[in-house]
Amino acid sequence: MKTLFKIFTFIMLATSLVNAQFGPGGPGGMGQRSDGNGRVKTEQAPTLNLDGNAPKGNSKIFGFVIDESVSTVVEFANVALYNKETKKVVDGTVADEKGKFSMNRIAAGEYNLVITFIGFKDKTIEVKVEKGKDNDMGVIKLAQNVKQLDEVTVTAEKSMIEEKVDRLVYNAEKDLTSKGGDAADILRKVPMLSVDLDGNVSLRGTSNLKVLINNKPSTIVASSIADALKMIPADLIKTVEVITSPSAKYDAEGSGGIINIILKKSTLQGLTLNLDSGVGIRGSNLSLNGNYRQGKLGVTLGGFGRAFYNKSYTTLDQSTIKNGNTILTNQTADAYDNGLFGRYNLGFDYDLAKNQSLTASVAFGTRNFTRTQDYTINQFTNNLLNSTSFRDVTSKDLSNSVDINLDYIRTFKPSQEWSVSGQFSQNKLTNNFDADLLSNSQELLSRQKNLNKNFNNEITLQTDYQTPIKKNQMFEVGLKTVIRQVNSDYEYRIAGATGSFATDARNPAGLLNYSQNIAAGYVSYTFTTKKKLTIKAGTRYEYTSITANDQNSDIVIPAYGNLVPSINISKPVGKSSTLKLAYNNRIQRPGLQQLNPNYNAANPQSISIGNPSLKPEISNNVELSLSTNIKKTYLNVSLFGRQTNNSITRITTPSDTLAGAVISTFQNIGKEQTFGTNIFGNFFITSKWTINGGIDLFYNYLEGQQVGVNGISSTISNSGIVIGGRLQSQLSLKNGWAVQAFGGYRGNRVQLQGTQGGMGMYSIGARKDFKNKKGSLGLAVDNIFGGMVMRSTLNSPQFSQVSVNNIYNQNIKLTFSYKIGKMKFTETKKTKVKNDDVKAGADNN
Repeated sequence: MKTLFKIFTFIMLATSLVNAQFGPGGPGGMGQRSDGNGRVKTEQAPTLNLDGNAPKGNSKIFGFVIDESVSTVVEFANVALYNKETKKVVDGTVADEKGKFSMNRIAAGEYNLVITFIGFKDKTIEVKVEKGKDNDMGVIKLAQNVKQLDEVTVTAEKSMIEEKVDRLVYNAEKDLTSKGGDAADILRKVPMLSVDLDGNVSLRGTSNLKVLINNKPSTIVASSIADALKMIPADLIKTVEVITSPSAKYDAEGSGGIINIILKKSTLQGLTLNLDSGVGIRGSNLSLNGNYRQGKLGVTLGGFGRAFYNKSYTTLDQSTIKNGNTILTNQTADAYDNGLFGRYNLGFDYDLAKNQSLTASVAFGTRNFTRTQDYTINQFTNNLLNSTSFRDVTSKDLSNSVDINLDYIRTFKPSQEWSVSGQFSQNKLTNNFDADLLSNSQELLSRQKNLNKNFNNEITLQTDYQTPIKKNQMFEVGLKTVIRQVNSDYEYRIAGATGSFATDARNPAGLLNYSQNIAAGYVSYTFTTKKKLTIKAGTRYEYTSITANDQNSDIVIPAYGNLVPSINISKPVGKSSTLKLAYNNRIQRPGLQQLNPNYNAANPQSISIGNPSLKPEISNNVELSLSTNIKKTYLNVSLFGRQTNNSITRITTPSDTLAGAVISTFQNIGKEQTFGTNIFGNFFITSKWTINGGIDLFYNYLEGQQVGVNGISSTISNSGIVIGGRLQSQLSLKNGWAVQAFGGYRGNRVQLQGTQGGMGMYSIGARKDFKNKKGSLGLAVDNIFGGMVMRSTLNSPQFSQVSVNNIYNQNIKLTFSYKIGKMKFTETKKTKVKNDDVKAGADNN
């Protein structure tokens, strides 16, 4: 949609050009940024009457537009070319979202190149064009237009929240309170998203979504979104993009939508070194990134590490019915979490020719997460104490991953390009636990081990082609194949208080070999009318074949094909509003956590196991949204509905073998329906003080099958209203000081058998920038009064469960950052591979 935006605004030029002659109409364009009063503004520029008698040539003028004060791009800046002698406009264009502009077929002569954009001073550059020679204008810096009005300084400032043509963008680099945290701390503040205590993400009430990192998938995300978020320090996140209605170009997976986490990249010419660090009582981080860019070659090398410590206290009250007897279980546990995460990258890009580029990168990731829990378990049979047991459990979640990417892009003319991309992604995981069974006097009685090794890799090949048709149409087409392999090898071992371990006959070893091949193709067409109505329609076909087997036999999962249509309609309303309507059909394939058949009994009263026979879920989504400006307030209101069949959800039943225990697995339930609204506002009290916040309100209905006391399945349902919200305020002070406060609430989430508890969170932070703008020092606190509490319930005719999780995550953190090197803007190369297809939003145990 960003490239499309450039096409449709190709003839959109500045309103402030002194000698321009404006026509009465024609297709214009829209862009959203803050105006001089701090408001998020929907811009629509009229069309210039170009000099129809101006001769055409074979030369080209191109360059980049940036903000000179912060060295960031100026998106959609207006560029006009004037004949120096006649003072008439002979050509014009609009810079794209990277600040790049280009004009072709320019005749030899002398011109004035005029660049304008709201909030910046106009800039005029004299250009002499020689026949057959191109003019590279390089980097053009615009100065911010600062005016003094009644002793109030007004400047253009980028908002914390931006709404673009096809997505909502949260500018995380402006978030002071999350420094020293991780990606989950950032996502908790993004409109429409909810993140629970374990880092599991949901979008508008569903965890069936896809998370990308820099527009690309990674097996660390495919294995577990929650674990991936813990690996990414908040300091490295530039923006978070929420795409609720992906076009046909995106993979059909992710029934709830797509979350794209953009990390800070190299946009520097020369040699630079960036240091970011943070020290806190809950976590610390350190990253060091070096960049070298000269001429056609750019090289990046860097890495970051994050360590954290946390403590929690949990209680579990559980009642089950077995053989007519009621078994009550009361369980308490102190938990201690320790984690050490790291990710290291090496990348380069090279201009093979003027219109060809090659980009390659390799990234290594590592995770070392350990949880120690001390369980006390009391069991009652018909209200009489039956037994008391003690259990010390150490769970280890270890992994190492590698992502290798290679992209080739050939540009024929502006917005016409062909690309070929390849990716190899691999993740090796270890999910083990060691348990010591103790007597009342804390004497060791016996030992138990669960060994579970997992392997997940993907090979992706993709080619895409896009071309403009006239000035108001865009055609896109592409092919893609994904070869995916998932393996799990697990076993249980037991031993006495002393001696060697032996195989546990009660829990036999097992394995899963799961291969999935996907072949896909898409076509997309975009059309914009003279009244600025934009319609983007497309369809995508994906064919999936699966082979799977365990240690005993093949698991039969039929191949399936899906035709996935999508349509997005956008229309400006008035001078500052935009109305959008979208529909799409999506599919969601099960992820590794849902498939893994390992019998995880780290908590013997609440056991989990995957289901390798899961089928994909299918959803239909519709959305209507309106964004507008009311004086100094930007407001976005959206209504949405979603119908999902074969919804993948967690189902819990009593254990047949362990008295008082329950077992949770994943099943394709009948259906899930969600209807709701998101309301978000951004208010500028002054140019330096902003308040933004939002409310998420939706109705959720689930229906599926459940086994009753008599062993007969019956249809059950559950429904409820879910509400959540967030409020944030940021204030810029003199001498480089800034403060920010945040508060949010995640409401109870409806489950088929009960509810998952809500929780609240809050933080406040301050930062001082050094005079040279190359460094900063900050201090922030999180949840300082008691941490977080989450209460969840499960109910069925056979059991009831109430669990309470107290997370003592009060945190005080000190952050420091510094940049060394000569900074000069250069274009960041595009990358193409986007696997948007594996469900990874499962809860962790």
